[in-house]
Amino acid sequence: MKRLIIPILIGFMMFGAAFGGAFYYYRLKEEKAAAQVKTITAASLAGLQEQARLTAFMAQFVAVVTSKKEQLGLTAERTMVMPGTVRYEIDLKAIRQQDVQWDEGTRTVTVKLPPLILSGPEIDIDAVRQYGEGGILTMLTNAEQVLDETNRKAAQAELMKQAKSEVPMRLARDAARSAVERAFAMPLRAIGADATVEAHFADEGEGPRKDQEDGREGAVSQEG
Repeated sequence: MKRLIIPILIGFMMFGAAFGGAFYYYRLKEEKAAAQVKTITAASLAGLQEQARLTAFMAQFVAVVTSKKEQLGLTAERTMVMPGTVRYEIDLKAIRQQDVQWDEGTRTVTVKLPPLILSGPEIDIDAVRQYGEGGILTMLTNAEQVLDETNRKAAQAELMKQAKSEVPMRLARDAARSAVERAFAMPLRAIGADATVEAHFADEGEGPRKDQEDGREGAVSQEG
């Protein structure tokens, strides 16, 4: 009986040693891989921050506004057609180290993005068109200049209103996420890291991109 027990014990000991060695090797490999991912993502973040701003998306809009002025029993009316371009940007310096997290369990790098910044509108002056009627009043007073200035302000406000609407905001957010994800994923892919990258805006949280489902505008800042 003793002769039988001893080989069994030796077998268990050898199995335990082999299993323990394999587990140790696996953990060591995992820790090394995690350290590599963290090093690469830190370098990627530093590279992005040096760029300062990322223009993720640009869109052109057209505003058509009309204003009217009554004076001296006369009426003047002016219409302005104003095309303009709006840039959707990300302040890359606003992405902090704590906004970039590595989840070893899911092997996912998550990046929390700051709000989009809307810059503009940049007006195509040569393409602006103005139409009007009420010649007598415009000849006797400064009604034309007043109406044009009113229309100019209203048109710029209308351009930004269009820029913040559902479709361009969704496209801009998708473009921003994709650009940042690529910036982090490419260096990881270059070293053969088994990792995915998911970028999200602070108001989205992690997980499914709800803004693609219900069309929320989400976080946004405006810069003139």
